[in-house]
Formats: sequence, structure tokens, C-alpha cells
Amino acid sequence: MYINDKLDELLSVESQRPYSITYKHHIIFWAVYFGLNTLRWGSIHNDFMLSLKTNLIGFPIHIALSYFNIYFLMPKYVYTRKYVTFAFLMVVCLFVMLILKFNLTYYLVSTNVMPEGPEYTDSLTLNYALTTMYGELYVVAFATAIKITVDWLREHSKLHDLEKRQLTTELKFLRSQVSPHFFFNTLNNIYSLTLEKSDKAPEVILKLSGLMRYLLYATKKRKQDLKSEIDCIQNYIDLERIRFNDSLQIDIGISGDLENKEIAPMLLVPLIENCFKHGASKNIGDMNIAIDINVADDFLYFNVANTIPKNEANSKVATRSGGIGLSNVKKRLELGYDQKDYDLAIFEKENMFHVDLKLKV
Repeated sequence: MYINDKLDELLSVESQRPYSITYKHHIIFWAVYFGLNTLRWGSIHNDFMLSLKTNLIGFPIHIALSYFNIYFLMPKYVYTRKYVTFAFLMVVCLFVMLILKFNLTYYLVSTNVMPEGPEYTDSLTLNYALTTMYGELYVVAFATAIKITVDWLREHSKLHDLEKRQLTTELKFLRSQVSPHFFFNTLNNIYSLTLEKSDKAPEVILKLSGLMRYLLYATKKRKQDLKSEIDCIQNYIDLERIRFNDSLQIDIGISGDLENKEIAPMLLVPLIENCFKHGASKNIGDMNIAIDINVADDFLYFNVANTIPKNEANSKVATRSGGIGLSNVKKRLELGYDQKDYDLAIFEKENMFHVDLKLKV
């Protein structure tokens, strides 16, 4: 799937709801956890009433310590890298929890505070302390892991959403950038004709109005019909033919099945425009531009070549491959298509400057 197929959806539909933990989730989590724990220990002791009583005492302690760790200790000490202080305070909390749980169990439930143990325990022994602290740490770690995971998912979602919005904004900017560049050159053509009081000026204005109509509607879409894009190219070429008269030789070939093929709007026009801007307008004498458009096996093969101006014949390709036109096309391909779905080549051959584009349509 093309990356471009997802970009514009960001502006037309709401973003996915962010990951969050609501009060309902808290209640459901602790209720399920309490129920399972009660059934578990009731089955072990074969005494569900004892299990219920001990869990009614233990779970408020679990909940208090878990939330104290998640919302106070970790933000204040772990996130600020005060690990020693965090460890010390956690040990203090566990010790307070131990004393509280022992006394509540002893006076409210049973003097045997650890019925699962191998022997009767009615005092604060080391085995009871270690077992109780370990169990408390297990619950706190479990709750903390859930909170950290949800926080990570939320931040990752926000970052991903921000990246997509930035990508969409940049792509839309590049689309709109084509129009001012294109109109700037075309208006210059009209200006030249009006200075010469040429009878061709009305025809140029008429064709320009057709192009403006295409740009107003086509560039709002994610994809445009390939035939419409080619019609736009042909109108542009007709405008340039009027400007250059007989000094310009243009060979254009169109083949293949163009039906039901789509392309990012105004993607090909800058490549044609580049030929006139850096080729024809800077040349002296006869000028040649060759355009070949072929569609085969769901791929568009777009090849365009123009005569290299004599004063630039010995310069490097890199100096002529920049500018708004080609750099715009490169960026739009990077943002709008998967890398495997296009191939752009820019090179010189036999005093001609070539741009070859293979694009999935």
C-alpha cells in the first residue's frame, strides 16, 4: 500500500483515540484481580471465607502501595534518576505495609497470620516478613508494568500521530508549491506575448485558464486520473509551442493502457517544465525535447530528455538537477510512495539531459 494512501486521511478523519486508563479500567482490574486471588487462596486453604477476609485486608494495602509507587515515587525519584532514594523509600513503604498487614490480620482475621506456611505463625518472623514483602512487590510490579506499558503506548501513539501530521503537512506544501512555480513561468510567457502584441496571447490565456481549472480541482485529491495528468502536460506543451515557434522540436509518444490508472497530481508536469526552463529557454538555435509515456504491467514509464544548453554542456549534472522542479518531484516521491514502487534516474547522454521515472500506477 502506498504511504500516500494514508496521508490525507489524517485531515479528513479524527485521529485514533489515545491510549488511556480510566476509572472504569481501574475498578475492573482490581475487581478481577481480587476475585481471582480470592478463589486461588480459597482453593489452596479449602476455606473461601478465610481467603475473602485476608484479601479484604490485603487488597486495600496493595492498591494504596501500587498507586503511591506509580503516581508519586516513580515520577519523583525514578524519572529523575534518584534511584537510591527511591529504593530506600520503597523499603520503608514495604516495612510499614508489613506491620499494618500483620496487625490487621492478627486482630481481625486469625492469629495464624500465615496459614499457607508449614507451621503456625502468630509473630512477626523473618519468613513471614520476606514472604509478605515478596508478594507485595509482585502486585506493585504487576500494576506498575501495566501503567508503564500504557504510558509508552500513549506516547508512541502521540509521536506517530505527530510524525504523520508533519508528513501530511509537508506533502501538501509540496503539492501547492508546484502551482506558483508553474504559473510564474506561464505568466512570463503571456507577458512576453503581450509586449509583442501577439495574436497568440488570447489562445495562451484560454489554455492557461484550462490549466488553472485542473490545478484547482486536481491538487485537492490524493490521486488523480493519469489521463487527466497527461492532458495537463499536453496543454502545457501547447503553451510552450506558442512561445518558441519553429525553434522548438518536441517529440511525444504515448502508449499502453491508461485506463483506471492514478497518479499523484502535478507530479509529472514539473519534469516537463524543467526541460523548458533549463533546456529550451537557455538554448540558442534548434532545441529538441523528447517525451515518452508508456504504461505496462501497472507501471508508468515516463522518459523525458532535452538538449543541454551549449553554455552548460561541460558542467556537472548535479548543477542542473536541482531547482524547485526536480527537487520537488524527488521529495514528493519520497513522501507519497513506497521506495519499491518508484525509480527516478537523472543523467546525461549524447548531449541530452534525461529524466527517467518508473512509477507504480
